Amino acid sequence: MRVPLSILDLVSISEGSSAREAIADAMSAARLADRLGYARIWYAEHHNTESIASSATSLVIAEAAHATERIRLGAGGVMLPNHAPLMVAEQYGTLANVHGDRIDLGLGRAPGTDMMTAQALSRSSAEPQAFAQNIYDLQGWFGPEGTGHSTPIASVVSAGTDVPIWVLGSTVNGASIAGQLGLPFSLASHFAPDQIDDAIRVYRESFTADAPTAQIEQPYVMAGINVMVADSDAEAERQFTTVGQMFAGMARGERGRLRPPVDAGTPGLDSPMLAVKAVGSPARAVRQLEEFVERTGADELITVTYAFEPSVRERSIELLAQAWD
Repeated sequence: MRVPLSILDLVSISEGSSAREAIADAMSAARLADRLGYARIWYAEHHNTESIASSATSLVIAEAAHATERIRLGAGGVMLPNHAPLMVAEQYGTLANVHGDRIDLGLGRAPGTDMMTAQALSRSSAEPQAFAQNIYDLQGWFGPEGTGHSTPIASVVSAGTDVPIWVLGSTVNGASIAGQLGLPFSLASHFAPDQIDDAIRVYRESFTADAPTAQIEQPYVMAGINVMVADSDAEAERQFTTVGQMFAGMARGERGRLRPPVDAGTPGLDSPMLAVKAVGSPARAVRQLEEFVERTGADELITVTYAFEPSVRERSIELLAQAWD
């Protein structure tokens, strides 16, 4: 059996488009993924980035939940230092009360933005011990009594919702936190390929099923991978230059919107940050995904697909689902 496939959506904005249009396109993609049998869609929190419209993850999740019927929806993730943990519990508890057992909460320690914006957003500490304590309190707010474990403050709207918590990370540090807390680990291998093998090893070795925060009995890894599937290898490689241009721009300090694809041989678009990818025809992409699963032992893959044209992204989502089945 192949591992489940999921989707990480940053609600990207292309040149000539708007945030309103990007959100509408994301809802169309969510409906398609729901019909095709993807396991979950997560929305990523980023700020002060011109090409991304997923800053307010809980609001985007609410829209997607109304637009879909079956698929799990969540944050991949909420960057916890930007938020008061109690407010996160209330937001995601409300989502779970409205939409039932379809809501996930992925938590990260990075700010998801530049330092100036991070200072403007900062609400809680990113230090590992404080991060772990905040997770413990969140579990209390999602628990039967709805009360934080280290504070008598109650959250009626999140009580009893038991929203699953994941730890996000790109290094051995995040992996160690996830393992010691006994929580599922979502590895950001789609943009941070350097520590993949070490991070997964550390997570599994440090996994503690009897930790007070543990929610699962065995380690569970969901690994990110960049994906672009088209009818031919050549067309997929051409479409993938859109994300190549985005990362090249980031390296130059540029924050522009997604650009149209260019020739696949254009110099300067082969960022080492995009080394983890499955790009090509359905057969080729599936082979690359299978190789990545074999290398990592991932229990689930979360795919990331940027495309200038929304129809290209939806075609990739559809072709991959058909080939993976």
